[in-house]
This record gives sequence, C-alpha cells and structure tokens, in this order.
Amino acid sequence: MNLFAKFCALPAIAATLSQAALAGPISVELNKTIPLHLRSEAASIVLGNPAIADVSVHDDQLLFLTGKSFGTTNLLVFDKSGRQIFSSDIVVTADEANLVTVNRSGSSFTYDCAPTCRPTLNPGDNPGHFDQQLQQQQGVRETTDTR
Repeated sequence: MNLFAKFCALPAIAATLSQAALAGPISVELNKTIPLHLRSEAASIVLGNPAIADVSVHDDQLLFLTGKSFGTTNLLVFDKSGRQIFSSDIVVTADEANLVTVNRSGSSFTYDCAPTCRPTLNPGDNPGHFDQQLQQQQGVRETTDTR
C-alpha cells in the first residue's frame, strides 16, 4: 500500500474505532426492561442518574436496562484496562399507545388503558390526581419493602 493510500485510510480506521465505543440514544419505556449486548467484556459500569434508569448485570457482556422515571441519563461502560467500550444516552419514555389523557376544565388526568383504564402518574397532570397516584405507588413500595 502506498503512502497516499495509508494516509487516506487513517480517518476511516479512526472513525471505526471511535464508533465501537459510542452508540446512539437507547430508548426504554417506563417500568420496562430491555437487554443490552456488549461487544467487549465490561469491568465497570457508570450510570449518570439512577433515579431515571437502572442497570442490572447478567454477565460481562449482557446488561439489562430498566426505565424508572421519565427523563434522560447516560451510561458508560469500561473494560479491565479502564478504556471506554460503550457510551450512550438512555431515554426513558412512556408507552403512549396505552395512555389516555382527559382534559377537564383546564386540568389533565392521565390513565393507562391496557387492558382497563386506571389512573397513572404523568407530570403535568392535575396536582390532586398526580399526588393521589404518587401516594398509592409509594404505599405499594413500602409494603413490598417490608416483606
């Protein structure tokens, strides 16, 4: 390979190496879990905001991402040498196919309608409606935590 061909190949090789560590945003629905398969063996994992998403480790190349609350955070994965092998934003969204929002007198009330309609938490809803759903969810967590 001549010098000119080697020089032209450098940007392509650099782009390939840098893309191995970077991924586009990963979308996960609230209260759902998705698998994340890594190309290399992970040694450490850093999650930007554990209030938005959670990561469970199955083995050194398989992680599970769970959406905990609406928002965006980031995930960084490093190998044994401390090199970054994966980086991505994690976006937690709602399963909007099942959500119905009712607007009454300027207030919003959101329901999850799969298979029957039940009130659900949605930022921006009527404060009384939102607080009632939040208190119920906290009560359920406290009950399951004491078992």
